[in-house]
Amino acid sequence: MKQLLLFVTALFMAALATLRAADRPNILWLVCEDSNVNWIGCYGYPEAKTPNIDALAKQGFRYAHAFASAPVCAPSRSTWITGINAISTGTLPMRSRYSIPHDLIKYYPDYLRQAGYFAANHTKTDYNIGGRPDMECWDSNVIHGWENRKPGQPFFQVINFMESHESKAQGDVTGTRHSPGDVTLRRYHPDEMGIRMNYAKYYDAVENMDIEVGKALQALEKAGLAEDTIVIFNSDHGGVMPGSKRFLFDAGLHAPLIIRIPAKFKSLWPASPPGSTVDRLVSFLDMPKTWLSVAGSEIPAIMQGRIFLGPDAEPEPPYVFSFRERMDERFDNERSVRDKRFAYIKNYMPYVIWGQHLDYMWKLVAMRTWEDAYKNHRTDEVTGRFFTQKPVEELYDMDADPDNVTNLAGKPECQQTLETMRAKLREWQLDIHDSALLPEAERDRRATENKTTIYEMVRNPKLYDLPAYLDAADLALAKNPANKARLIQFLQSKDSGLRYWGAAGLLMLGPADVESQAALEAVLEDPCGEVSAMAAWVLIQSGNTAKAPRALADLLQKHTPATLMILNILDWSHIDITPYIAAIDSLNPVGDAMVGEEQRMVQYLRESRGLPVPLATQKASDSQKKSDTAKDM
Repeated sequence: MKQLLLFVTALFMAALATLRAADRPNILWLVCEDSNVNWIGCYGYPEAKTPNIDALAKQGFRYAHAFASAPVCAPSRSTWITGINAISTGTLPMRSRYSIPHDLIKYYPDYLRQAGYFAANHTKTDYNIGGRPDMECWDSNVIHGWENRKPGQPFFQVINFMESHESKAQGDVTGTRHSPGDVTLRRYHPDEMGIRMNYAKYYDAVENMDIEVGKALQALEKAGLAEDTIVIFNSDHGGVMPGSKRFLFDAGLHAPLIIRIPAKFKSLWPASPPGSTVDRLVSFLDMPKTWLSVAGSEIPAIMQGRIFLGPDAEPEPPYVFSFRERMDERFDNERSVRDKRFAYIKNYMPYVIWGQHLDYMWKLVAMRTWEDAYKNHRTDEVTGRFFTQKPVEELYDMDADPDNVTNLAGKPECQQTLETMRAKLREWQLDIHDSALLPEAERDRRATENKTTIYEMVRNPKLYDLPAYLDAADLALAKNPANKARLIQFLQSKDSGLRYWGAAGLLMLGPADVESQAALEAVLEDPCGEVSAMAAWVLIQSGNTAKAPRALADLLQKHTPATLMILNILDWSHIDITPYIAAIDSLNPVGDAMVGEEQRMVQYLRESRGLPVPLATQKASDSQKKSDTAKDM
């Protein structure tokens, strides 16, 4: 009798689950690579041939203000899978695998599966997180994973489209379907045929992507699932022409977002009727919480976004925030704040130019053409700005200046907006525990030394004094000679973070006086390699060549975790690298002893200075480039 009761109960629960499944929507998430709104026809760009996406917008809802958390795939997808900013977990450097506390932070598909959904992801993960295989959270990696679900089981399916990836804009740019003469260039690009031809090639790539979107929608229709399935389309960030992907400009962050919701789920409509434009600000950070809410799943309190769809939608935020740090072999450190009109950017490394040579970006004909135009004086103040040093703060009116070429940060009439956004940025940084106020290698060393993850380390004020680092960074970025004494005091601190900002601040003050040089010499053997390297740079720039070059060479020969930063400093400083060649060549380019980013920097440093590249370095670099390309795909 007891067994019969258990059997009947099981049947009842199964029937109830099936009934509930019928009331819950399937979700199909179509994600394309690297395309901002300028490449999508329904966003007001008729040069783009995207009929399938445009039709989806007419059937659904087109979001006018959706912004990526990071302007490149891995940190963006790291933010997606956790629902936590990658800058908050420490997983923001492009191409890294720093671990997170997986017992505390689950992936959003874990919750979907727990709620009874069949969760599938086709083609790409790239979560930039160590300690867990990317595919472990998914039930399937096939393109139409819904075919493998249990009868009546709701599904959540991701399909990634590589046709619009940056790699599809590389190579030969002749013979395109789109005419180079018909494309409209961004204001910051000089009118050069090589750039026009690359635009045309990428328009072809986006058209190819749109065809695949159409196929996915047809497959859904053919399976008889369209009326039960919410369809989401967006890119994983902006791009892809030079100055967009990897940068916190509108072209790098402003992404298409279109959501089609069947009539049976009308209660989820964000507007009426379908075909409407939705004016709400949306951050990519909001998506995991929103998808879980729509699916009726548990939403972990640790997630940082806001639900933007359905009856449980949370209030619209007044601002959205984005970030960038190291991109492959090149360092930079920026944050952005956006509302519907203004974009504010804060540069924590204003001493480096926007247009640092980055191997993967230079595969584009457009990038090489742009550089050639700059070097040969075919650019002006607007089109040549990319190759100059950045200001500390930038402010752009996105309505009047969507190409972000007119910096309003110094305009008296914009000071209130500037000050408000500056304050909101700090408030956000404290709220989400911005991990990138320490250099990358140092924060990894500190977390490892304390047997914890970066995520946990930055939430321990004894290990990571974020308010003090923010204050020190602002003092350094002020570039005020009156702050010299405080910066020297930072160099004497027990905290490597303060010592780093002390060195960076003295660098930004220009050639150091005798007092500053003495303080900088005292940290040439600092346990934090970035502190030593920055101090050596300031001393070399100040004409003090007695100890600093030797210190840099010693750091390279020891192959410290700061090696990649040191190689970057050799480039930024424009010094003669001949005295460092022996140390550079001591970096073994074979096997795991020298990572791919370092290989690329060594090759670039030699080539840019007209020096031969050793065969072993060339072979290792070529091998690593192939490996990195495979990862990116």
